[in-house]
Parts: sequence; C-alpha cells; structure tokens
Amino acid sequence: MAVHQRRYSKEELAQRGKALYESQIRQQVEPNHVGKIVAIDIETGTFEVAEDTLVASDRLLEKCPEAQTWFIRIGHRGVHHFGWHGSATKA
Repeated sequence: MAVHQRRYSKEELAQRGKALYESQIRQQVEPNHVGKIVAIDIETGTFEVAEDTLVASDRLLEKCPEAQTWFIRIGHRGVHHFGWHGSATKA
C-alpha cells in the first residue's frame, strides 16, 4: 500500500472542500443521498458518494490515486455524529 502524502493544511483542505461542495456538488447529491458520505478531491473536484467514508474514499482513490480528500455527510455539517441523536417522546 502506497503512503498518501497530504499537500494542504487541515484548514486549507476544509476551506477548499467546503467551497467545492457548496458551489458544484451539493445540488448534484441532495436530496437523493441525504445521510451518505461524499468524498471530494479538492484538486480536481471529482467526488464519490457512499454509505461510509472507507467505501467513498476507496472509490475516489480508484479514479484519482493522488486525491487530496475531504469528506462531508450530505445534509449535515460534519461527517460523524457524537452522542445520542434519537427523538425524545413525551408521555
């Protein structure tokens, strides 16, 4: 397995990924894929949608072996959820 080198700071990776998602990708993936993961190559704008980060990443790397990948969960602000997110019911 080849070692993948990061060429951007975390901040620049996130800034470029968010900009691509908002300007080019969001309208292509919402509302049909809400809750899924999109992996974006911030250099080419190529992206893949999958149920999880590993599958999305693997698919993207097949297309773009040197991808600088940024992830987002479609319809959410972040990729992962923390804590309990169920709905509370009143008795």
